[in-house]
Amino acid sequence: MKSKILQQAIVISMVGALSLGGISIPAYAQHTPPELQQTPQQQRQQQKQQERLQRQQKNAQEQQQRQQQHLQRQQQRQAQQQQQQQQRLQQQQQRKAQQQQQRDLRQQREAQQNQQRTLQQQQRQVQQQQHQQQHLQKQQQRQAQQQQERALRQQREAQEQQQRQLRRQTREQREHQERLQQQQHRQVQQQQHQQEQLLRQQREAQERQQKQQRRQVNRQLEQQEHIQRQQNRQVREQFEQQERLQRQQNKQVQRHLKQERRLTQQAQRQVIKHHEWRMKQYRQQLEQQERLAQQRVDLLQRQKRLAHYRFQQRYLQRLREQQVRLRNSYDYDYDRDPYFYTAPDYRYYRSGRSYEINEYGADSLREAVNHGYEEGFRAGQADREDGWEADYRNSYAYQDASYGYTGYYVDQDEYQYYFREGFRRGYEDGYNSRSQYGSYANGQYNILGAILSQILNLQPIY
Repeated sequence: MKSKILQQAIVISMVGALSLGGISIPAYAQHTPPELQQTPQQQRQQQKQQERLQRQQKNAQEQQQRQQQHLQRQQQRQAQQQQQQQQRLQQQQQRKAQQQQQRDLRQQREAQQNQQRTLQQQQRQVQQQQHQQQHLQKQQQRQAQQQQERALRQQREAQEQQQRQLRRQTREQREHQERLQQQQHRQVQQQQHQQEQLLRQQREAQERQQKQQRRQVNRQLEQQEHIQRQQNRQVREQFEQQERLQRQQNKQVQRHLKQERRLTQQAQRQVIKHHEWRMKQYRQQLEQQERLAQQRVDLLQRQKRLAHYRFQQRYLQRLREQQVRLRNSYDYDYDRDPYFYTAPDYRYYRSGRSYEINEYGADSLREAVNHGYEEGFRAGQADREDGWEADYRNSYAYQDASYGYTGYYVDQDEYQYYFREGFRRGYEDGYNSRSQYGSYANGQYNILGAILSQILNLQPIY
């Protein structure tokens, strides 16, 4: 029984091996006789054995494939190494060939340079021989010329000696005649010199008298001019005092008349409303003014205009103080300010239009002109000290024209217009160091009353 089972297992294993090897088994070989048929357990064992064999065969095949891949990789690596070695050999051969070529080229260049050197040496030798020949020729020519010149000199010397003898004779004759003439001329000159000395003494005496007279006249003229200047100043001061007194009298008269002439309540409300709008606009512009002023200060520093820089700093500081006062001016009592209930007193014209204003507004316009004149005078002095070309429009104070403006009584554009009118005249006086449009008194520059009246041209309404 055991022998039968073993035979059957051997047959089955052979069949499996043949099937794995791809060999077909005939049908008669696949058929097992009923005697050799196995039990299910035996079949399972045989199947397991077959599976094990198949696994072993697969593993063997995989190992063979791995070995083949490894061999292929080794062969590829060897081929790559051989290629790299061949490339290195080729590169070395190329480098050697290039080096050999470079050596050959260097040798050729050295040979050419040697040839050129030899040629240059030959040329130098030829040139030296030519120079020597030319030098010899020049020496021969010089010797011939020197001999000719010597002969000519000897001839000339002989002629000159003859001429000298003749000249000496003529000179002696001339000198004898000149001595006689000089003696006569000296006698005449002595007589003329005596006469000239007398005339000079007379002229010097006359000139001294004339100089003394001129000095006395100049002193008198200077004294008269000084006296006239003092008189003019006194007249100006008297005229200004009279104008101030007249203004005060006019103000007093106008105050009496104002008590009779008052604005209506509706007109007062319109004035107050316009004033509030004006103050709002002015506060908004103050921030822009400070920023622009700081930019102008930086520009003056870059231009190295030190005097105008100091003037600008002073102007900017006064604007900041003005802004502080304006910020503290809230809750204004309009009933106590007579501007808001006083009727217009004056009429003036600007740009072809007429405007009406009361005494308080007129005072604001006068202050605008005076402030403009003072700032213009200082700006002109600063530009003159800096050696800058005269240009009042280039000054920030002229462009801003807001110093002294409080926001009350007149619009800002009106204040700026009259500020610039005073600034232009003050700048001309300051730059030219003169007092054509104003004067200096009590530490301030003020415009003349006549010029102020001419600028404003205020005409009383009644």
